Amino acid sequence: MAILGTIIKSVYELRNIPIELKKRKDCNKAQIKVLRKLLTKAQNTAFGEHYNFPGILSKENTVKAFQESVPTFDYNSMFRKWWYRAINGEGFVSWPGRVKYFALTSGTSESSSKQIPVTGDMIRAIRRTSIRQLVSTARYKFPIEFYEKGILMIGGSTHLNFNGTYYEGDLSGISAGNIPFWFQHFYKPGKRISRERQWETKLDEIVKSAPNWDIGIIVGVPAWIQIILERIIEHYKLNNIHDIWPDLAVYVHSGVSFDPYVKSFEKLFGKRVIYNESYLASEGYIAFQSSLDRRVMQLVVDNGLFYEFVPFNDENFDSEGNMVENPKAITLDKVSEGVEYALLLSNCAGAWRYLLGDTIKFMSKEDCEIVITGRTKHFLSLCGEHLSQENMNKAVKMLQEEFNIEIREFTVAGFRYENMFAHKWYLGTEDNIDPGLAAQKIDEYLKVLNDDYRVERIAAVTDVFLEILPPKAFSNWMKVHGKEGGANKFPRVLKGEKYEQWEAYLKDYKNNL
Repeated sequence: MAILGTIIKSVYELRNIPIELKKRKDCNKAQIKVLRKLLTKAQNTAFGEHYNFPGILSKENTVKAFQESVPTFDYNSMFRKWWYRAINGEGFVSWPGRVKYFALTSGTSESSSKQIPVTGDMIRAIRRTSIRQLVSTARYKFPIEFYEKGILMIGGSTHLNFNGTYYEGDLSGISAGNIPFWFQHFYKPGKRISRERQWETKLDEIVKSAPNWDIGIIVGVPAWIQIILERIIEHYKLNNIHDIWPDLAVYVHSGVSFDPYVKSFEKLFGKRVIYNESYLASEGYIAFQSSLDRRVMQLVVDNGLFYEFVPFNDENFDSEGNMVENPKAITLDKVSEGVEYALLLSNCAGAWRYLLGDTIKFMSKEDCEIVITGRTKHFLSLCGEHLSQENMNKAVKMLQEEFNIEIREFTVAGFRYENMFAHKWYLGTEDNIDPGLAAQKIDEYLKVLNDDYRVERIAAVTDVFLEILPPKAFSNWMKVHGKEGGANKFPRVLKGEKYEQWEAYLKDYKNNL
């Protein structure tokens, strides 16, 4: 009998009890408790003194007082007014102590990197939620031996840049560099390979080491995990990845919708693999999929994150996805199911009423279950068509299913065209499909999925164009812009300067083929 597996599974099953109970307790009360803890701990910071956190805490309605006293922030305003001081080494700016780590992220829409503070409290909060997600696997009734398998986690390098007063790098690299000692036995690719900064070198090392590992769970962004698995299969001339990792049973994905990747991954597996979604941002571990049969995630309501929800509409956001001043922000008890919200976050790293940039919908208010629908700047609404990332993902999935093709990547752009407007799609696939037919079909799908789009296709969006590209064109673009590997994602919508750069890149790419 696998003694270690028996112990681990028993611990998982015991710790799984409070997760079941959590569904029946008042999530809003948990959120109020979190907010009061955050305000209490940060009341002696420069931010807490400026916005009178002690006065907010003295009010009977803490949430109302908080919303009336503290304005909303996006990254630029938060950094310009507060976080720059922490970057310069000042302590007690918007969270107690000095910030040791800053996560570098560009989301998928900005050209320059953002620097998001990551405190010790945040690292511990992420670790607690990660353990909860592992605990939830006890529901899947895996054999005892499964709990001794390795966990392959692909992210940024753990070799961080030191800038005199702080370290910076990808959040995945920061987290991996702070994993608890008991988890190091399971963690792959291990400390040495994880420190490697060059993606190609890291990939070669992973392929070389693959036969030495017994992997049960894989964690990472779909596009890069797919490249790794394909490289291993090709190198060792396997039929599928289960020829080398027969006990692989779970793939935990995050960052982008997994729907467009399903067909690609099915070709890589020889057995059934459970797909499990997580919502881990540089600002915190927000939600994870806790049930086997439902593709929804449960919001983490009691672990250092306080949420507010801004209806994603024309009253609160302009045509470029920028939030207006004093938007209507509601709390968890007032949300409605099926409505698209932009997420505001206050966390244990000094973000306050901070626009995360993601949009979500509640599928179950009672159980705090959500799905990610896109990003505030990843939508097309040149003339009121309100084409969301959720619409785009569904249209691509429908195209794959109807024509039995595999689309590895895609992106969309909108532009002025003959005094009106047009959309252009770029699909990354190695399968044969007529671009004109693909454009026609995507157009038809979107007219069904989105009434605003259907109306504007008659009135203002006069044409839909589509170009078929090799998938490597997308990964090479990421390489050119220093976004290869790890947690980086290709943007689903290209606007302005980034669209012009993409078109210029494609011209050079085709000339060099």
